Amino acid sequence: MANTAEKTTLSDDVEKEAVVVDQSSPISKIAKGIDEKLLKHSHDADAAMKAFEGIEGQVVELTEEKSRALLRKIDWHLMPIMCVVYGLNYLDKTTLSYASIMGLRLPPSENKLKSGINLTGDQYQWLGSMFYFGYIAWEYPTTRLLQVLPLGKYSAFNIIAWGLVLSCFAAVENYAGAIAIRFFLGLLESAVTPGFALFTSQWYTKKEQGTRTAIWFSFNGWAQIFGGCLAYGIAVGCRKSGTVIEPWKIVFLVTGLLTTTLGVVFLWIVPDNQLNCRWLSKEDRILAIERIRVNAQGVGNKHFKFYQMKEALLDPLSWAFFFFALIADIPNGGISNFFSQLIVGFGYTPEQSLLYGTPGGAVEVVFLIACGWAGDKYGYRILISMIGLCTAILGMVLIVALPLSNNSGRLAGYYLTQASPTPFVALLSLISSNVAGYTKKTTVAAMYLIGYCTGNIIGPQTFRPKHAPRYVPAEITIIVCWSVCLGILTFIHCYCVRQNKIKAQIRASAEYERLENQEWLDLTDKENPEFIYTL
Repeated sequence: MANTAEKTTLSDDVEKEAVVVDQSSPISKIAKGIDEKLLKHSHDADAAMKAFEGIEGQVVELTEEKSRALLRKIDWHLMPIMCVVYGLNYLDKTTLSYASIMGLRLPPSENKLKSGINLTGDQYQWLGSMFYFGYIAWEYPTTRLLQVLPLGKYSAFNIIAWGLVLSCFAAVENYAGAIAIRFFLGLLESAVTPGFALFTSQWYTKKEQGTRTAIWFSFNGWAQIFGGCLAYGIAVGCRKSGTVIEPWKIVFLVTGLLTTTLGVVFLWIVPDNQLNCRWLSKEDRILAIERIRVNAQGVGNKHFKFYQMKEALLDPLSWAFFFFALIADIPNGGISNFFSQLIVGFGYTPEQSLLYGTPGGAVEVVFLIACGWAGDKYGYRILISMIGLCTAILGMVLIVALPLSNNSGRLAGYYLTQASPTPFVALLSLISSNVAGYTKKTTVAAMYLIGYCTGNIIGPQTFRPKHAPRYVPAEITIIVCWSVCLGILTFIHCYCVRQNKIKAQIRASAEYERLENQEWLDLTDKENPEFIYTL
């Protein structure tokens, strides 16, 4: 149907492993059943198939030059807004950490600059965890809505709504109100990460997805830099000049209203898919779909397919993703809510902690982009991401092992811990690259982020008030969790290598015959022999 000048080929490494198969072998029997499975589901093809309706017999030519020009146009329209919104997604979650040392935890007072909501005992820990209760409660429903509803419009709605909810935190007067705000904030933000993973798989080839995911996720680090400087400026300004309302309320108002404004911009710029993209011509829409044919995934399918959900729940790879997210985000939940207090525990003032936390964001940005780029370039996304996790383990060991008097050394250790998100982002990009079938992809994304939420709920509870200011038990827990995660990453890499060898054997079987437009049939990664797992 579509003839291209830029031909998609399988990985050279995988092709070299293809072997001639005994026709009586189990592999051969699998190959014989492939056509039946493909034809069974071909009536419910991906939305990408619609782009090619009515152009039978016409040549769709995608030259390398045109492909690069399209990629530049897609990058310039999508990446800036995705990066900024994702940075705000992180900033909005961690605004609580800044507010905690700007007066939020104080009892109400007639002095507006020293008035809070009187947090006592472990109430602050529960505020940190409550965000993820909302997140986990709505994660699977929101991934289904991301599949059923227009992707761009539903994502924009959630961005605008979470900004408004965050702004309402400035009106909170007690613990109960704060708990409610944090719950609904988590509920609304639960659409962002799975939505962005779908956008990335929808618009970029597998070889581009790791770098792009790392870039937009790296804005967590930029948000940490921006948020620290913003909070520091507000704190110092309020101390010197005074203000009508409490400094911590100003932080929530600024970040919330900024998010709402960016949500409106997101609604205007980001389409639901290539088919209704206002900034692409009709011809370019077809070519934008053609350039991702190599992914063997398509751009979206709104029908729920129970067999794909079942496959996701029985796939060892799905559970490896889930357990990694669960274990890796116990440290994340603790550090993201307590990093300001950790720095104060190193011997710095609350105002200094706001400013001194910002270099950690720079460390995260550098490691994410470097590992993302190297993973795509050399084809070992998982193994390269482990470099960041090993660096983070070293940082936490320094925090635990160095004497209390070595403030600068322990602060440097904290900075190194900010390299820890590299494998989380690598696996997030692999949900885009290595999970096919739209229902399966949304299910695995939900499982991954449910694990993420569970870990982040547990994380703040490891930082007990009685252990302040050092929090040694929590720090040891973090080291153990990250060490276990190294083992899970090794399993995922080896599993994908094994599956690629099996698929190469199936394709080598004499009974196997590739169908026309097989890429657009909304097949899962398991049932499509042409699908190659990214390492």
